[in-house]
Amino acid sequence: MASMTMARDISVDTGNTDLQRGCVLRDDVIMGRIYGPDNAPAIVVLGGISATRFVADGGRLGRGWWSTLVREGGPIDLKKFRVIGIDFAPNVGADSCPESITTFDQAARVKALLDHLNISKVRAIIGSSYGGMTGLAFAQTYPDRIENLLVIGAGHKPYPIGVGWRGIQRRIVRLGIKAGHPKDGLKLARELAMTTYRTPEEFSDRFDLKETAQNPSMFDICDYLGSRGDAFAKQMNAERFLALSESIDLHRVEPELISTPTLLMSAISDQLAPLSEMRELRDRLNGPSDLFTFTSLFGHDAFLKEYDAMSPRIEQFCKEILS
Repeated sequence: MASMTMARDISVDTGNTDLQRGCVLRDDVIMGRIYGPDNAPAIVVLGGISATRFVADGGRLGRGWWSTLVREGGPIDLKKFRVIGIDFAPNVGADSCPESITTFDQAARVKALLDHLNISKVRAIIGSSYGGMTGLAFAQTYPDRIENLLVIGAGHKPYPIGVGWRGIQRRIVRLGIKAGHPKDGLKLARELAMTTYRTPEEFSDRFDLKETAQNPSMFDICDYLGSRGDAFAKQMNAERFLALSESIDLHRVEPELISTPTLLMSAISDQLAPLSEMRELRDRLNGPSDLFTFTSLFGHDAFLKEYDAMSPRIEQFCKEILS
């Protein structure tokens, strides 16, 4: 059940910002959302590229994307923590997107939001997927602003096969833009992406290759992927997707420069941040580190599905950082 804790939005107008790779983020407004008591220890919670600042409630973009875990009495307890969510740049519906944006640029925006809130140090950043990459970049760049880090399904660099898959997705989107149908490009790119987020075993268990009643040449698995593509294309514009997708492939941190105590969590079926990469990250981090693994049919999407598997370890993490 979602928490009924009152939440409020916060915005910071940063104007035109010079980015790491030399281009400019124009008219940037950092949008954040805050939950929990104002005097409680602060935790920043970050998700994947389609996540929003709506971590624990509804709002115009729908149900909070992690409200099962972030709630009063939950593993991330809104009675004990001040939780901060943020919208990644480029902004939703932005008129222009930068040529290139990195996880370090996103980390700088998190810092700017914390500066605006007069928060000198967060008790933790909890990041999943792209949010985990941003958390690692933050810990490398601003070690004095963070006490603990929890990273789910994200490594210190992208895995090569994932770079190949995302490159195909971007070419599909660019073909859609060139043809004057950017939403069609986004839809197809998301359909392909879903096959990399999940596992072959999940699809085998879930679908029996029945033809759909609406379209005899369309099978149930294709119908499902199409619905996921349609939903994504409704809330993501093509240029923003291209920027964020490339940002994943540009991600690089130096684990030896990160001394923040870090808990890594990994579904052993994750194709995009595989266990071998997570083990390497654990072993190269310069501070205390631990790797918690769990089984899942959902692969990279496990952070949005496997709440029963993750909840006890996340709750333990939160208790430890309070003590």
